[in-house]
Amino acid sequence: MRRHVFLCIVQALENHSEYFQMRFDAVGRKGLSPLQKCTVAMQMLAYRASVDYNDEDVRIGETTAIECLVNFVRRVNEIFGTEYLRLPNVGYIRRLLQNGEVRGDPGMLGSIDCMHWEWKKLPSFMESPIHASVLGSNNDLNVLNQTPLFTDILQGQAPRVEFMINGTQYNKGYYLADGIYPEWGTFVKTIPLPQGEKIKLFARCQEAVRKDVERAFRVLQSHFAIIQGPTRFRQRDVLKDIMYACIILHNIIFEDERDAYESLFDFNYDEGPPDTPMIEALHGSISDFPIMLQRNAEIRDRNIHRNLQVDLVDHIWS
Repeated sequence: MRRHVFLCIVQALENHSEYFQMRFDAVGRKGLSPLQKCTVAMQMLAYRASVDYNDEDVRIGETTAIECLVNFVRRVNEIFGTEYLRLPNVGYIRRLLQNGEVRGDPGMLGSIDCMHWEWKKLPSFMESPIHASVLGSNNDLNVLNQTPLFTDILQGQAPRVEFMINGTQYNKGYYLADGIYPEWGTFVKTIPLPQGEKIKLFARCQEAVRKDVERAFRVLQSHFAIIQGPTRFRQRDVLKDIMYACIILHNIIFEDERDAYESLFDFNYDEGPPDTPMIEALHGSISDFPIMLQRNAEIRDRNIHRNLQVDLVDHIWS
Protein backbone atom coordinates (compact mmCIF):
# COMPACT_ATOMS: atom_id res chain seq x y z
CA MET A 1 0.00 0.00 0.00
CA ARG A 2 1.04 3.59 -0.47
CA ARG A 3 2.54 5.53 2.40
CA HIS A 4 -0.42 7.86 3.05
CA VAL A 5 -2.80 4.90 3.29
CA PHE A 6 -0.63 3.20 5.90
CA LEU A 7 -0.36 6.40 7.93
CA CYS A 8 -4.14 6.84 7.85
CA ILE A 9 -4.56 3.32 9.24
CA VAL A 10 -2.01 4.03 11.97
CA GLN A 11 -3.82 7.22 12.94
CA ALA A 12 -7.20 5.47 13.00
CA LEU A 13 -5.85 2.74 15.28
CA GLU A 14 -4.22 5.31 17.55
CA ASN A 15 -7.50 7.22 17.92
CA HIS A 16 -9.55 4.06 18.43
CA SER A 17 -7.49 1.91 20.78
CA GLU A 18 -5.46 2.77 23.86
CA TYR A 19 -3.09 -0.08 22.97
CA PHE A 20 -1.81 1.82 19.92
CA GLN A 21 -1.25 5.08 21.77
CA MET A 22 2.13 6.25 23.06
CA ARG A 23 2.52 5.21 26.67
CA PHE A 24 5.12 5.84 29.37
CA ASP A 25 6.44 3.56 32.07
CA ALA A 26 6.79 4.31 35.79
CA VAL A 27 9.97 6.34 35.34
CA GLY A 28 8.64 8.36 32.41
CA ARG A 29 10.37 6.49 29.56
CA LYS A 30 8.55 6.26 26.26
CA GLY A 31 7.18 2.91 25.18
CA LEU A 32 6.65 1.60 21.67
CA SER A 33 5.17 4.10 19.23
CA PRO A 34 1.99 3.40 17.22
CA LEU A 35 4.13 3.38 14.07
CA GLN A 36 6.37 0.63 15.46
CA LYS A 37 3.46 -1.57 16.48
CA CYS A 38 1.63 -1.18 13.16
CA THR A 39 4.85 -1.74 11.19
CA VAL A 40 5.48 -5.03 12.98
CA ALA A 41 1.92 -6.21 12.37
CA MET A 42 2.06 -5.31 8.67
CA GLN A 43 5.41 -7.06 8.22
CA MET A 44 3.97 -10.24 9.69
CA LEU A 45 0.85 -10.00 7.53
CA ALA A 46 2.47 -9.02 4.25
CA TYR A 47 5.76 -10.92 4.41
CA ARG A 48 5.08 -13.52 7.12
CA ALA A 49 8.12 -12.06 8.86
CA SER A 50 9.40 -14.00 11.83
CA VAL A 51 9.33 -12.53 15.30
CA ASP A 52 13.13 -12.74 15.37
CA TYR A 53 13.24 -10.48 12.33
CA ASN A 54 11.06 -7.94 14.14
CA ASP A 55 13.39 -8.08 17.13
CA GLU A 56 16.38 -7.22 14.94
CA ASP A 57 14.63 -4.64 12.76
CA VAL A 58 12.06 -2.80 14.90
CA ARG A 59 13.40 -3.63 18.38
CA ILE A 60 10.27 -5.51 19.46
CA GLY A 61 10.42 -8.84 21.28
CA GLU A 62 8.62 -12.03 20.28
CA THR A 63 5.74 -11.83 22.75
CA THR A 64 5.12 -8.15 22.05
CA ALA A 65 5.20 -8.69 18.27
CA ILE A 66 2.54 -11.40 18.50
CA GLU A 67 0.49 -9.15 20.77
CA CYS A 68 0.79 -6.32 18.23
CA LEU A 69 -0.47 -8.53 15.42
CA VAL A 70 -3.46 -9.86 17.39
CA ASN A 71 -4.49 -6.36 18.46
CA PHE A 72 -3.89 -4.94 14.97
CA VAL A 73 -6.16 -7.38 13.13
CA ARG A 74 -8.85 -7.12 15.81
CA ARG A 75 -8.93 -3.30 15.72
CA VAL A 76 -8.84 -3.20 11.91
CA ASN A 77 -11.98 -5.35 11.91
CA GLU A 78 -13.66 -3.10 14.46
CA ILE A 79 -12.83 0.15 12.67
CA PHE A 80 -13.11 -0.75 8.98
CA GLY A 81 -15.21 -3.93 8.93
CA THR A 82 -18.57 -2.17 8.62
CA GLU A 83 -17.44 -0.29 5.51
CA TYR A 84 -15.16 -2.76 3.75
CA LEU A 85 -16.98 -6.03 4.52
CA ARG A 86 -20.44 -4.78 3.67
CA LEU A 87 -22.64 -6.45 1.11
CA PRO A 88 -22.54 -5.11 -2.45
CA ASN A 89 -24.96 -2.21 -2.73
CA VAL A 90 -27.33 -1.58 -5.64
CA GLY A 91 -24.75 0.34 -7.65
CA TYR A 92 -22.08 -2.32 -7.22
CA ILE A 93 -24.46 -5.11 -8.26
CA ARG A 94 -25.29 -3.07 -11.35
CA ARG A 95 -21.61 -2.96 -12.20
CA LEU A 96 -21.27 -6.74 -11.72
CA LEU A 97 -24.19 -7.25 -14.10
CA GLN A 98 -22.64 -4.88 -16.63
CA ASN A 99 -19.33 -6.75 -16.50
CA GLY A 100 -21.13 -10.07 -16.92
CA GLU A 101 -23.07 -8.84 -19.92
CA VAL A 102 -19.91 -7.49 -21.59
CA ARG A 103 -18.31 -10.94 -21.17
CA GLY A 104 -21.32 -12.68 -22.69
CA ASP A 105 -23.08 -13.73 -19.45
CA PRO A 106 -26.05 -11.42 -18.78
CA GLY A 107 -27.38 -11.82 -15.24
CA MET A 108 -24.10 -13.19 -13.85
CA LEU A 109 -23.15 -11.94 -10.38
CA GLY A 110 -19.81 -13.70 -10.16
CA SER A 111 -18.16 -17.07 -9.51
CA ILE A 112 -18.54 -19.34 -6.53
CA ASP A 113 -16.04 -21.93 -5.35
CA CYS A 114 -14.44 -23.48 -2.27
CA MET A 115 -10.69 -23.39 -1.97
CA HIS A 116 -9.51 -26.66 -0.44
CA TRP A 117 -7.23 -25.04 2.09
CA GLU A 118 -7.10 -24.92 5.87
CA TRP A 119 -9.96 -22.44 5.67
CA LYS A 120 -12.79 -22.62 3.17
CA LYS A 121 -13.53 -19.58 1.05
CA LEU A 122 -17.05 -19.04 -0.22
CA PRO A 123 -18.06 -17.16 -2.32
CA SER A 124 -15.87 -14.63 -4.14
CA PHE A 125 -16.54 -11.82 -6.54
CA MET A 126 -13.63 -11.00 -8.79
CA GLU A 127 -13.73 -7.26 -8.13
CA SER A 128 -14.24 -7.40 -4.37
CA PRO A 129 -13.97 -10.84 -2.81
CA ILE A 130 -16.45 -11.76 -0.14
CA HIS A 131 -15.48 -14.77 1.91
CA ALA A 132 -17.60 -16.84 4.27
CA SER A 133 -15.00 -18.83 6.16
CA VAL A 134 -15.88 -22.18 7.69
CA LEU A 135 -13.33 -23.88 9.89
CA GLY A 136 -12.82 -27.64 9.84
CA SER A 137 -13.02 -30.52 7.40
CA ASN A 138 -15.54 -29.45 4.76
CA ASN A 139 -16.21 -29.90 1.09
CA ASP A 140 -18.03 -27.68 -1.38
CA LEU A 141 -21.49 -28.98 -0.54
CA ASN A 142 -21.58 -28.73 3.23
CA VAL A 143 -19.82 -25.35 3.08
CA LEU A 144 -22.57 -24.25 0.69
CA ASN A 145 -25.20 -25.32 3.22
CA GLN A 146 -23.55 -23.12 5.87
CA THR A 147 -22.89 -19.97 3.86
CA PRO A 148 -25.23 -16.94 4.23
CA LEU A 149 -24.92 -16.21 0.49
CA PHE A 150 -28.66 -16.54 -0.22
CA THR A 151 -29.93 -15.21 3.12
CA ASP A 152 -30.79 -11.78 1.70
CA ILE A 153 -32.75 -13.43 -1.12
CA LEU A 154 -34.73 -15.58 1.30
CA GLN A 155 -35.49 -12.53 3.43
CA GLY A 156 -36.60 -10.52 0.40
CA GLN A 157 -33.83 -7.93 0.91
CA ALA A 158 -31.80 -8.62 -2.23
CA PRO A 159 -32.00 -6.14 -5.14
CA ARG A 160 -34.17 -7.47 -7.94
CA VAL A 161 -32.16 -8.72 -10.91
CA GLU A 162 -34.05 -9.01 -14.20
CA PHE A 163 -32.53 -10.01 -17.52
CA MET A 164 -33.51 -11.74 -20.73
CA ILE A 165 -31.59 -14.50 -22.48
CA ASN A 166 -32.63 -16.07 -25.75
CA GLY A 167 -36.13 -14.63 -25.40
CA THR A 168 -36.67 -15.93 -21.84
CA GLN A 169 -37.16 -13.59 -18.88
CA TYR A 170 -35.33 -14.38 -15.58
CA ASN A 171 -35.69 -12.52 -12.27
CA LYS A 172 -32.70 -13.80 -10.26
CA GLY A 173 -28.99 -13.45 -10.86
CA TYR A 174 -26.75 -16.49 -11.00
CA TYR A 175 -23.23 -17.62 -10.11
CA LEU A 176 -20.88 -19.75 -12.20
CA ALA A 177 -19.96 -23.01 -10.48
CA ASP A 178 -18.10 -26.25 -11.15
CA GLY A 179 -19.58 -29.72 -11.49
CA ILE A 180 -19.85 -30.65 -7.79
CA TYR A 181 -22.47 -28.01 -7.06
CA PRO A 182 -26.18 -28.93 -7.20
CA GLU A 183 -28.43 -28.03 -10.11
CA TRP A 184 -29.96 -24.89 -8.62
CA GLY A 185 -31.62 -22.08 -10.50
CA THR A 186 -28.98 -19.67 -9.17
CA PHE A 187 -26.02 -21.71 -10.50
CA VAL A 188 -24.73 -22.19 -14.02
CA LYS A 189 -22.39 -25.17 -14.26
CA THR A 190 -20.11 -26.25 -17.05
CA ILE A 191 -20.90 -29.24 -19.27
CA PRO A 192 -18.55 -32.20 -18.78
CA LEU A 193 -17.27 -33.88 -21.95
CA PRO A 194 -18.92 -31.33 -24.27
CA GLN A 195 -19.88 -32.58 -27.72
CA GLY A 196 -20.25 -30.20 -30.65
CA GLU A 197 -18.80 -26.77 -31.29
CA LYS A 198 -21.68 -24.92 -29.60
CA ILE A 199 -21.38 -26.87 -26.33
CA LYS A 200 -17.57 -26.68 -26.39
CA LEU A 201 -17.70 -22.90 -26.77
CA PHE A 202 -20.04 -22.57 -23.79
CA ALA A 203 -17.88 -24.82 -21.60
CA ARG A 204 -14.72 -22.94 -22.55
CA CYS A 205 -16.25 -19.53 -21.79
CA GLN A 206 -17.84 -20.67 -18.52
CA GLU A 207 -14.63 -22.23 -17.21
CA ALA A 208 -12.55 -19.19 -18.22
CA VAL A 209 -14.78 -16.76 -16.33
CA ARG A 210 -14.98 -19.10 -13.33
CA LYS A 211 -11.22 -18.84 -12.87
CA ASP A 212 -11.79 -15.29 -11.62
CA VAL A 213 -12.45 -16.51 -8.08
CA GLU A 214 -9.14 -18.37 -7.98
CA ARG A 215 -7.28 -15.38 -9.42
CA ALA A 216 -8.88 -13.10 -6.84
CA PHE A 217 -7.74 -15.32 -3.98
CA ARG A 218 -4.22 -15.58 -5.40
CA VAL A 219 -4.05 -11.78 -5.55
CA LEU A 220 -4.98 -11.74 -1.86
CA GLN A 221 -2.24 -14.30 -1.15
CA SER A 222 0.33 -12.28 -3.09
CA HIS A 223 -0.43 -9.23 -0.96
CA PHE A 224 -0.47 -11.07 2.37
CA ALA A 225 1.93 -13.98 2.71
CA ILE A 226 0.55 -14.94 6.12
CA ILE A 227 -2.37 -16.75 4.45
CA GLN A 228 -0.19 -18.72 2.03
CA GLY A 229 0.86 -21.46 4.43
CA PRO A 230 0.61 -22.82 7.97
CA THR A 231 0.12 -20.37 10.80
CA ARG A 232 1.40 -20.36 14.35
CA PHE A 233 -1.98 -19.28 15.71
CA ARG A 234 -4.49 -21.88 16.85
CA GLN A 235 -7.33 -19.77 18.23
CA ARG A 236 -10.32 -19.66 15.92
CA ASP A 237 -11.09 -16.00 16.65
CA VAL A 238 -7.53 -14.94 15.85
CA LEU A 239 -7.53 -16.85 12.56
CA LYS A 240 -10.85 -15.26 11.60
CA ASP A 241 -9.58 -11.78 12.49
CA ILE A 242 -6.42 -12.32 10.41
CA MET A 243 -8.39 -13.41 7.35
CA TYR A 244 -10.92 -10.58 7.59
CA ALA A 245 -8.18 -8.02 8.25
CA CYS A 246 -6.34 -9.12 5.09
CA ILE A 247 -9.56 -8.77 3.06
CA ILE A 248 -10.24 -5.33 4.55
CA LEU A 249 -6.69 -4.12 3.84
CA HIS A 250 -6.92 -5.52 0.32
CA ASN A 251 -10.13 -3.57 -0.27
CA ILE A 252 -8.56 -0.41 1.18
CA ILE A 253 -5.64 -0.76 -1.23
CA PHE A 254 -8.02 -1.42 -4.11
CA GLU A 255 -10.07 1.66 -3.24
CA ASP A 256 -6.95 3.83 -3.10
CA GLU A 257 -5.56 2.58 -6.42
CA ARG A 258 -8.80 2.55 -8.39
CA ASP A 259 -8.62 6.32 -8.97
CA ALA A 260 -5.97 5.65 -11.62
CA TYR A 261 -8.42 3.77 -13.84
CA GLU A 262 -11.85 4.79 -12.49
CA SER A 263 -12.28 7.13 -15.44
CA LEU A 264 -12.32 4.10 -17.76
CA PHE A 265 -15.72 3.04 -16.36
CA ASP A 266 -18.93 5.03 -16.29
CA PHE A 267 -19.74 3.87 -12.77
CA ASN A 268 -20.12 5.34 -9.29
CA TYR A 269 -18.74 2.87 -6.75
CA ASP A 270 -20.54 4.50 -3.85
CA GLU A 271 -23.96 4.70 -5.46
CA GLY A 272 -26.71 3.65 -3.11
CA PRO A 273 -26.91 3.77 0.68
CA PRO A 274 -23.35 3.92 2.17
CA ASP A 275 -24.43 2.08 5.29
CA THR A 276 -25.54 -1.13 3.57
CA PRO A 277 -25.61 -3.70 6.39
CA MET A 278 -23.84 -7.03 6.45
CA ILE A 279 -25.89 -10.24 6.30
CA GLU A 280 -27.39 -11.19 9.63
CA ALA A 281 -29.13 -14.44 10.47
CA LEU A 282 -32.70 -14.31 11.72
CA HIS A 283 -33.60 -15.92 15.05
CA GLY A 284 -36.95 -16.90 16.48
CA SER A 285 -40.31 -17.19 14.71
CA ILE A 286 -40.70 -15.86 11.16
CA SER A 287 -44.07 -14.47 10.14
CA ASP A 288 -43.55 -14.89 6.39
CA PHE A 289 -42.02 -18.36 6.60
CA PRO A 290 -44.17 -19.79 3.74
CA ILE A 291 -42.84 -17.03 1.47
CA MET A 292 -39.29 -17.93 2.44
CA LEU A 293 -39.99 -21.56 1.58
CA GLN A 294 -41.26 -20.48 -1.82
CA ARG A 295 -38.15 -18.41 -2.47
CA ASN A 296 -35.98 -21.31 -1.34
CA ALA A 297 -37.76 -23.60 -3.81
CA GLU A 298 -37.13 -21.10 -6.61
CA ILE A 299 -33.43 -20.95 -5.76
CA ARG A 300 -33.17 -24.75 -5.90
CA ASP A 301 -35.35 -25.23 -9.00
CA ARG A 302 -33.66 -27.69 -11.37
CA ASN A 303 -35.85 -26.76 -14.31
CA ILE A 304 -34.72 -23.15 -14.10
CA HIS A 305 -31.11 -24.35 -13.93
CA ARG A 306 -31.41 -26.48 -17.05
CA ASN A 307 -33.40 -23.90 -19.04
CA LEU A 308 -30.91 -21.18 -18.11
CA GLN A 309 -27.99 -23.33 -19.20
CA VAL A 310 -29.61 -24.08 -22.55
CA ASP A 311 -30.43 -20.41 -23.13
CA LEU A 312 -26.86 -19.39 -22.29
CA VAL A 313 -25.46 -21.97 -24.72
CA ASP A 314 -27.53 -20.49 -27.54
CA HIS A 315 -26.80 -16.91 -26.45
CA ILE A 316 -23.02 -17.38 -26.37
CA TRP A 317 -23.08 -19.21 -29.70
CA SER A 318 -25.10 -16.48 -31.37
